[in-house]
Amino acid sequence: LVKELLLDNYHRVRLSLVPDMKLSQRKQLAEATRLAGIKASLSDSQKQAIIDQTAALAERQVQEDSAEILPKVGIADIPVSMKIPRPVKTSKITGQPLTYYAQGTNGLVYQQVIYDLPQLDQGLQSLVPYYTSCLTELGCGELDYLKVQEWQSSVSGGIHAHSQIRGAVDDEQTVTGYFTLSAKALTRNHAGLCELVYKTLQTPRFDELDRIQDIVAQKRAHAEQSVTGSGHMLAMAAACSGMSPVAALNHRLSGLAGIKSLKALDESFKGGAQGKQAIQTLADQLAQIHQQIAASPKQFLLIGEPGADEIFLPDIARVWGGKERHSADRSVALALPSMREQVHQVWTTSTQVNFCAKAYPTVPTEHPDAVALTVLGEYLKNGYLHRTIREQGGAYGSSANQDSAIAAFRFSSYRDPRLQETLDDMDAALEWLMNEKHQARLLEEAILGVVSAIDKPGSPAGEAKQAFHNALFGRTPEQRVAFRQRILEVKLDDLLRVGSTYLIPEKASVAIITGTDQVSKLKDQDRYQVSRL
Repeated sequence: LVKELLLDNYHRVRLSLVPDMKLSQRKQLAEATRLAGIKASLSDSQKQAIIDQTAALAERQVQEDSAEILPKVGIADIPVSMKIPRPVKTSKITGQPLTYYAQGTNGLVYQQVIYDLPQLDQGLQSLVPYYTSCLTELGCGELDYLKVQEWQSSVSGGIHAHSQIRGAVDDEQTVTGYFTLSAKALTRNHAGLCELVYKTLQTPRFDELDRIQDIVAQKRAHAEQSVTGSGHMLAMAAACSGMSPVAALNHRLSGLAGIKSLKALDESFKGGAQGKQAIQTLADQLAQIHQQIAASPKQFLLIGEPGADEIFLPDIARVWGGKERHSADRSVALALPSMREQVHQVWTTSTQVNFCAKAYPTVPTEHPDAVALTVLGEYLKNGYLHRTIREQGGAYGSSANQDSAIAAFRFSSYRDPRLQETLDDMDAALEWLMNEKHQARLLEEAILGVVSAIDKPGSPAGEAKQAFHNALFGRTPEQRVAFRQRILEVKLDDLLRVGSTYLIPEKASVAIITGTDQVSKLKDQDRYQVSRL
């Protein structure tokens, strides 16, 4: 049928789609021409009506509505306690730590194997995202990746790998990192899940070169599509890339610099024998990463129904006991060079909107000023940025927040038609903070917003995972409760003090994602490092 109806069927049409490289310019010209025609057809009275409406809108946008007509929730309504799951069992199995959380999981079991992330040279460090993407998508043992996918579907509800690196709660320059393989299954399939996790970690097949090439191509397509959807996050990561070791690494691995490297890697695979050698080199490097991670200390996390640990622990002991191919505790702990510098970056790509970000060096979580900076982000967003950048400026969104993990305070705009004007508005927000008379109501709203984000509920299993991994990085339940309590005690004077202390315009780092033709609109263009994404 394929041969008769498709291949040998001459009643067909071939449609070729060719990208129009000047489509954006033609659209802008057509819009300008249309508006000029409308303007030419307006009478003097119609023009004056538009001017009057514009003035009325501007006046309305700066008016403050009475909040008293709305139902009010105050700080006094915030619950005193904070719900954080606690493990019901911590023990050792096959000589490795195991933590069990008893949560309502509707008959599911969640299993994680967590390895200390070892010290890797910079070349291998940059490839960790490829390793985590490939590990669960390749074959293992004698099975190819297709057979492994069938196996995964038969015993699990999903299996994936990821790595996480964070700064210490009292020093953003000191880092800790972990690699995690995470899987879930029905309780009755836990024994099979243990076998799957074990085989995935012990016998991955980095010889499936075509599959590795496909995974890299898929990562590239996803990364390129993410720019216009997550451009504000990428711009903030770039603006913060000089603030701390973790911020610099995030920008290099998963930020704009990472996307640029990903595109270059994918392109290197195209080109006959040279391309095949590039894929083989990557496969060999992924195998090196795996060997070093597998030689690192590890621990287990289990989350299931109350009492189910009596079933799960023997399964893990049976699968892992005495069968490991690598000896543990041969790794060197992760360390990254200290980083604290200012950056000014412009990244150009095919976009008709802009993503602007500014960042200021601040303090880590345990510093006394961290709580005031956290509240200040919500205060500036609600009190000034939303009105000027979104309502008046036309951006889809704006934000201000303190990221204590990297000791940075960040501004951003999302899908923004403006560029330099938005950067100026971010500076104007600081002037508004220092010079305007502020209402206690705005502070209360900011505190409520921060606490609601902290107390945002998740699934029972998700909350247990969050509690466990927070504790790994020093964010213990006690530390989190104390931080939340300090949020409730922030005063307006604290906001003014930390604003004047840390948010100094001369110390700001800037990163922008924009179109090539927009760069000329920036002030002081010479100070920006311009890169083509």
